[in-house]
Amino acid sequence: MTQNSFDVAVIGAGAAGLNAALILGQARRSVIVFDNGSPRNAAADHMNGFLSRDGMNPAELLTIGRGEVRKFGGEFHDGTVVSVTRDSDGFSIELADTSKIQVRKVLVATGLTDRLPAELEVFGERWGREVLHCPYCHGYSVRDQPLGVIAKSAEFAMHQALMVRQWSDDVVLFLHRITELSAEDREKLAARDISIVEGEVAGPAVEDDRVVGVRLVDGTVVARSAVFVGGALKMDPNDAILRKFGAQRAETMMGDFVTVDMMGATSVPGVFAAGNVVDPGAQVIMAAAAGAKAGAGINMMLTNDDLEVALALRS
Repeated sequence: MTQNSFDVAVIGAGAAGLNAALILGQARRSVIVFDNGSPRNAAADHMNGFLSRDGMNPAELLTIGRGEVRKFGGEFHDGTVVSVTRDSDGFSIELADTSKIQVRKVLVATGLTDRLPAELEVFGERWGREVLHCPYCHGYSVRDQPLGVIAKSAEFAMHQALMVRQWSDDVVLFLHRITELSAEDREKLAARDISIVEGEVAGPAVEDDRVVGVRLVDGTVVARSAVFVGGALKMDPNDAILRKFGAQRAETMMGDFVTVDMMGATSVPGVFAAGNVVDPGAQVIMAAAAGAKAGAGINMMLTNDDLEVALALRS
């Protein structure tokens, strides 16, 4: 780092953080981006649904993004932020080496961590390959294949099974530990030719380094070439910084997440958030768009601050 004071600290260098940094750099703001090198989609080898970047490796997108941010003066620090505290000049960012950076505004874009329940952790070994979470991210890549769905509740099971059916006419819903599925729900699944498999799931059946089925506790193997487990995941936002500041939160279908306004501002003055840390359903393109809006929101707040200082100097 060539300086220790910046207009904005962007914590997290995924699509949301990088797009915010790009907007801010082009607005001629000084920006430092902190990156701990652990993107949520690290296991994926391509993206879907990103206009002009469809099929691109997500790591390549981040490499290009970093280069674009640097072009407009953005700096990077590859490491983990230890703490963020408010001070008289805005915020103080403490790093692992005990050094500190002063910034006026903060954007948290630290994403989330996907966690499978203990009894399904074995599926994590195939995460991002044949074990998938988002049909919009991966559905087209496994189209017309025999697919499976595992969920933790009837509500999630119905939601994801009916959605996955759009990409294949051979879909099996594994009830796993769902003990009750209403007659109405069963009728809906039957209407879409979605099969139901009773019994608890034990893990994936793998041959030649590829999933070939889902193994039940009783030893039965149901042939499948890919499995969606989004409905079984617990999505934990990496929002310790926001929690420490006491940012307002709300319970959602996907868990407890910090709330932001349309420009990414949290309830904490000067602290913004974007991407999966506040929106678990955001695909890469959505996270990038949220970052762009947050960048514009931060710049507007800085513009207003600059005006107040200028007016005070005239009085």
